[in-house]
Order: sequence, then C-alpha cells, then structure tokens
Amino acid sequence: MSGRLVQLSDVHFGRENTAAAEAALGLTHALKPDLTLITGDVTQSGRTTEFEAAAGWISALPDPTFVVVGNHDVPYWNIWSRVTSPWRAFERLIGHPAHDHQFVGQAVMVRGVTTARGWQARANWSKGVIDLDQTRRAAEALRAAPPGVLRVLACHHPLVEMIGTPVSGDVKRGEAAALIFAEAGVDLILTGHVHVPFAVAIPLSDQRSYAVGCGTLSERERGAAASFNRIDWDETQIVVTVMTWTGAAFVEGQVWRLPRRAPG
Repeated sequence: MSGRLVQLSDVHFGRENTAAAEAALGLTHALKPDLTLITGDVTQSGRTTEFEAAAGWISALPDPTFVVVGNHDVPYWNIWSRVTSPWRAFERLIGHPAHDHQFVGQAVMVRGVTTARGWQARANWSKGVIDLDQTRRAAEALRAAPPGVLRVLACHHPLVEMIGTPVSGDVKRGEAAALIFAEAGVDLILTGHVHVPFAVAIPLSDQRSYAVGCGTLSERERGAAASFNRIDWDETQIVVTVMTWTGAAFVEGQVWRLPRRAPG
C-alpha cells in the first residue's frame, strides 16, 4: 500500500511568508496528496483576523485537510480567554477539533493530540504538555488501523527532544507518550514548533517509529529556509523530502529514507 502526505506547519498568519505560503498552495495541489496535514501555529497571536486569513488559505488547499493546534493558536493577549477557552477561536474559524481529531483514509490513518496549552504552571507557556489519557486513546485507535495503513500521530511539539534544534519543545510526559505510540505500532509522529525539518528514529521499542519535524512557512525562520515536507510511502519504506523555499520557488532538499516495520 502506497500513498503521499503533504505536511505544512507554523505558517503564523500575521507573520506569514506570503510568497512561500502562496507557492505552497499551488505545489500542494500539483503533488496530489492523500491528505494535507498542518501541525499547528496557523496564527501568530490568535487574533480573529489571523484566523480568518489562515482559514482562507487552508480552504484553498487540496482536500482532505487535517489541522492540529499550536501554542500560537491561543488568544495570546487575552489572559481570561487563554485560561477559560483557549481553542474556541481555532475550532470556530479553522473548523477542526482541538482534541481527539481523527482522519481515516484508504492508505493512512491520522490521530491528533494537543500538546499546546493556554496556560500552565511554569513560566514559559509556549512549552509542550501531553495528557497520557489522550495519548492512550490515540494509540489504541491507531493500533486498530488495518494492516498496511500508515499510522500517523500529529501534534505540535516534538515529543522527544531533538539535539541541535534552535528551540526546545520540553514536552511534559513527552517520552512516556512516545513510548506508548511506539509500542502501538505508530509509524510517524509529525510535529512542528522548532521551525526546522528533521526525521529520526525514536530510540524506543523496535525503533521503527519516527519523529518527523516540519519547517515553517513564516518569516520567523530560525537558521533554515522556509519549507514543508512531502512524505511518500510504500510497504517497505517512508521517504521524507523537504521542499525548500529558494525565495522564488520550492525545490527538493534533504531526503530521509525510513525503513518500515514488518507487517504483523
């Protein structure tokens, strides 16, 4: 069974790279993915105008789409709303649920979990937190996917810290969640947040679950050009290709070839 995903992330409408975001629309249509997946931070500050711009851009992407929330998708400057209803604007204007989001296709199944928080009991609210009950629900749903289907977990923050990235996700209970997903046979954990692409085997269980990070389509670059990921797979391997923005067009950049676990 083969297929293709396009993973986009961290567009940060309000600080978007307009040329790159527009070019990504056209190229995504040309790539004809089975699913277009966005791993959070569709806005910069969670303002209504930013969500409206993001919603217009997302609606122009090829269907089906799947969007998870990021830490910038809270009402950044409204403390009351951050505490009481952090995802209301996201759910109303983007139209995707913040919790227990799921997509099931012929070749791929995706489950979303929320690692961002409106507030938390530490100074830096941009860091990640994962709930293990939500993790177990997602893992059991993905475990039940038909044989051969690509099993994907999508969230905003990398669950396992990536050495050398410009920022840290610092996800509370992240490694415990990664182990649960690996033991459930999840193929990919797709994330954003750090604004640089990566693909590495998670050093847990059979080491055939992979953490894949996506670059940004915003002006907020962190030492890497704007980019997104094209992800292709068949029965034996997953190929992650970084589509890198040159300032005029997207070109193929770094490629990772990730062996799939044997079915069974």
